[in-house]
Amino acid sequence: MASTQLRFKTNINCSGCINAVKPHLDNTQGITRWEVDTNVADKILTLEAEDITEQQVVDIVTKAGYKIEPIQD
Repeated sequence: MASTQLRFKTNINCSGCINAVKPHLDNTQGITRWEVDTNVADKILTLEAEDITEQQVVDIVTKAGYKIEPIQD
């Protein structure tokens, strides 16, 4: 399956927040790359993934203690 780019609005707004969510995203099979743009108001999480759904990403980030919602392009 080809890699898909997914984008989400989050409340991950600092390096401490990124460090808190990092092990959750890094240890999820299917996520090949991810980053959070903390310089924009919506704190956009962008990730490259294979065989993972938006809902799975929402569940992972919510479990880590952060708010997240998919961005529909």
